[in-house]
Amino acid sequence: MDWYSSIFELIDMRSFSNLWYWIALAVVWSSASHWVLGVPYDMIQRARRVGGQAEADLLDIVRINTNRLLYIVEVSGTWLLAISCFLLSGLAMLGFYYGIEFAQAVFLLAFPMSIVGLLNLSLARKLRAADAELDPIAKLLLRCRVYTQLIGMVSIFVTSLWGMYQNLVIGPLG
Repeated sequence: MDWYSSIFELIDMRSFSNLWYWIALAVVWSSASHWVLGVPYDMIQRARRVGGQAEADLLDIVRINTNRLLYIVEVSGTWLLAISCFLLSGLAMLGFYYGIEFAQAVFLLAFPMSIVGLLNLSLARKLRAADAELDPIAKLLLRCRVYTQLIGMVSIFVTSLWGMYQNLVIGPLG
């Protein structure tokens, strides 16, 4: 049993003191700000800079992803909303009322990402109504990217404050 306890002493299994949680948090927000509505940021920049085929590719992928997202919402949007609200409220209840740290950590990842999902849905509706030209579409995509980055910064700040608080309250021997 000494081997078992030394392994778990080396690898901390709590969420907020685990290095893997913070790596996952960074990867999630880095990916979310790089891929706006399924379109990579470098593709937007290349289309604005080069034009031609890169512009046509950008307009095509924006049209495809917009139509795909709006179709999913039209077909099963109510169910997705109900399931998402159920899961988020369950995580919030388990995490903050019952004090389960893993549920807190997942909630602090999932809730801001749900806001980003709603932001992408709003963007998809604006893109469907917008002209199929590069400048207005690129401006909408870049604005959504900035909003996603702002949500990510606030989320990382709140998560780090809550994680430090949890680590101080529970302590290293918790």
